[in-house]
Amino acid sequence: MKTRVQLEAGGVQLALYSQGEPSKPPVLLVHGYPDDHSVWDAVAADLCRDFFVIRYDVRGAGASEAPAATAAYQLEALAADLKAVLDAASPGRPVHLVAHDWGSIQSWEAVTDRRLRSRIASFTSISGPCLDHMGFWLRSRLRPPFRRHLPQLFGQLLRSWYVMLFHLPGMGYAWRLGVARLWPWLLRRTESVEAKQRANQARDGFVGVRLYRANFLRRLLWPAERATEVPVQLIIPERDLFVSPHLYDNLQQWVPRLWVHRMAAGHWLPLAQPLLLAERIRDFALTIEAREPDPLPSFRARAASVGAAHQVSA
Repeated sequence: MKTRVQLEAGGVQLALYSQGEPSKPPVLLVHGYPDDHSVWDAVAADLCRDFFVIRYDVRGAGASEAPAATAAYQLEALAADLKAVLDAASPGRPVHLVAHDWGSIQSWEAVTDRRLRSRIASFTSISGPCLDHMGFWLRSRLRPPFRRHLPQLFGQLLRSWYVMLFHLPGMGYAWRLGVARLWPWLLRRTESVEAKQRANQARDGFVGVRLYRANFLRRLLWPAERATEVPVQLIIPERDLFVSPHLYDNLQQWVPRLWVHRMAAGHWLPLAQPLLLAERIRDFALTIEAREPDPLPSFRARAASVGAAHQVSA
């Protein structure tokens, strides 16, 4: 049974949800834009057999409060929210962090914070690169041999059309003018997935545009070096319409303990293949729980070395 409590973080009320037995290893699932915690429903239902599953509606989404100021959605504030969730839901045990889309983007901020190293046992990232890593990736693609990098650069720019659109004044109002009602239909047509019609969808879409305005330009133009010792499982949906696999080409520079899964799926993997995704999360988290030495033995039979990373296809 899922339980809900209210949590205050930085003056913002967050809706915090949990299910499963608290004595089991904790898994924290962080949703992206324009979703709320319910995007993980099927994944959470499967994982709670083996884990204590924690979720929350990020600020501006679902049952959580939505600050009016764009600056309130900067990554620093979002990472502070995540820490508050850790303090409230799993104060004495590190969590296995799993995040999708903007949930992953904001989770990178916490995963690369040395002050939180002992609080995060592992990180599974899905369709959400670190914006600072992306800033360095863009710089590398603008250096010679420039012509060789053009296909990757323009490929990602085409995928990021909506990011530029969201920076235009008034674009958030599109959600209130009809996009929210069309959202389940759009996902069905573009991703072949079924999504619920949510009461807060218009507000979440409208408010969530501030995530892009508060973070994208300043992180891409002035990126910081963000490395982590946390074991990271990178799951790459091969049919992702928004995130190019090439964005992760240099990731091992920042993440020495990296495992990569490529899956035949689109961007909304938690909705498209929840049971397979839950299996990937479970396998990785339980292996980390066993504290087995690198390379992780449960992956060894399926993994092929790519540099110092391990790559798996599903």
